[in-house]
Amino acid sequence: MPSDTLPPLRVVIAKPGLDGHDRGAKVIARALRDAGVEVIYTGLHQTPRQIVDTAVQEDADGIGLSVLSGAHMTLFAEVLSVLAEQDARDITVFGGGIIPDTDIPQLLDLGVAALFTPGTPTRAITEWVRSNVRSLSALP
Repeated sequence: MPSDTLPPLRVVIAKPGLDGHDRGAKVIARALRDAGVEVIYTGLHQTPRQIVDTAVQEDADGIGLSVLSGAHMTLFAEVLSVLAEQDARDITVFGGGIIPDTDIPQLLDLGVAALFTPGTPTRAITEWVRSNVRSLSALP
């Protein structure tokens, strides 16, 4: 592989907590895959630690969380905390789901790079991931 060619982006798509609705996560996983991103889908009912462990083991550039359960504040914060604990803050965290507009600024302040709510076109998400995940993960 030439030195100026980067490997494909690697992104973990995860469903944390007790939320059993994964259709949206699967749609995003497929859209990212179709856009040339290597996707690791963790399946339902993952703990924040399991998600971070997977991302670290898979050498992922990003973690995309899908949260529809209303526990987004806790789950995003726990994932970010475990990333910090494992010295893996270079992995970009983004997500989507049913997230009230009033909670979005708090999540961004915590360190979530981007949030996508229902109705966001998949193309907008794939373009954001391809344009931002590796560049954000390279920041100190």
